[in-house]
Formats: sequence, structure tokens, C-alpha cells
Amino acid sequence: MIRFYFHPTPNPAKVALFLEEVGLPYEVVPVDTNKGEQHAPAFLAINPNGKLPAIVDTEGPGGAEARVFDSSAILLYLGDKTGRFMGSPADRGELLSWLFFIATGIGPFSGQAVHFQHSAPEKLPYAINRYRREIERHYRVLDDHLEGRDYIVGDSYSIADMSAWGWLDRAFRVLDEKNDPLAPFANLKRWFQQIDARPAAVRARAVGKDHPFKKEQDEEARRALFPSNYPLAAQ
Repeated sequence: MIRFYFHPTPNPAKVALFLEEVGLPYEVVPVDTNKGEQHAPAFLAINPNGKLPAIVDTEGPGGAEARVFDSSAILLYLGDKTGRFMGSPADRGELLSWLFFIATGIGPFSGQAVHFQHSAPEKLPYAINRYRREIERHYRVLDDHLEGRDYIVGDSYSIADMSAWGWLDRAFRVLDEKNDPLAPFANLKRWFQQIDARPAAVRARAVGKDHPFKKEQDEEARRALFPSNYPLAAQ
């Protein structure tokens, strides 16, 4: 059994997609980051970094319980565990390269673009421009790579596609464009629509819908989500 520590944000969505694709039995454990539940000692024992997602595999290597945190690490772990969606051995270098391109580029730049456009107390034009332009550059790199390709790595669907899907699903917030945010990136749009139409993607979107996660971005939420913005004595 996989205990899946979840909040409805892009990085957990990647793991939800993998779990739905392979049909592994899993239990969703909601962690409400707007309430600060990611800072509770019980969760920090699973992910010392206090971020989502994380998993505990009750049937890990040798039958021992195993914890895994960070979405890329979880995808690699589950891919190795199941032997699914890892590409061919010849594609391993490409798989790792694109997986970490997403993890170190698309993910963090998207997150900062969202923060400075939607959450920061001040609209800072330099920061907004910096992160918007960088995420557009990353999108262009991936869009160019997808010319004539159905998938990011090799000829088959892989964890690289799942990882990118998690963030591209939020392009409307990342680019602050509600109508057709991927219109300038024709290959990326075509690829996204193909992944998004998979039945497992539909099921992944439903994960956690029955839990009343806090949505208000009030002072409690800001302190929970951005504790480093506050003096230690005030946290």
C-alpha cells in the first residue's frame, strides 16, 4: 500500500497521475498547506523539507517500509518499483535529463511566476517579467523538442510526460492567461492535450476532491506557505 501525502497542487498531481496509470493501491492522506499542516512534526518525519508530495510505501525494498519525498524522486522510485513508464535502457540519459529539466526549470520558474503574479503583497514588475520570460523560454525549449514527437522521451509515454503534465496543467496561472495559454506553443499544446485526454489524467484530477482544503489566502495561509518571509519570532 502507498500512503500518498497530497495537496491539490502541480507536484502532487504528477504522482496522482502515475498511481492512476499503474493501478497501485494507495491511500490519500490530505495535508492542507494553507493551514500549515506540512509543518507538523508527524509530516516532517516523512519529509523534513515540509513540502508535498511525499509517499510511504508500506511494502518497500525487502518488505520494509520506505519513505520517499520530492515528486521526481517519487516518480523514479515508483517507476523502478513497477517497471512501468521508464522508457528503454537506451533512453535513460534522455529520461533523466528531461525529468530534471522539468524539476529544476519548469517547476520552480512556474512557481515563482505564480507567486509574484498572484500571491506577493506587491506587484513587482521586474520579478514578474523575470519569471514570466524564463518560463516562456522553458516552454519554447520543450515546444521545439516536441516537434514531430508524441512524447518527451523516445517513442513511449513516460514519467517525463507525467512530470511536465503536472505543471503545464497550470499554464493559465503561470502565464496569467485564461483563454488559451499554450496557443503560442503549438507542439506543447498538442502534446498536453494528448496527455490530458488519458483516462488516468481524468481520474488524477479527481484525487482529493472530497476533502475540504482551505482556499482562502489569508494571513494564516501566507504564514504557512511562506514562513521565511516572517521573522522567526513571529512564526
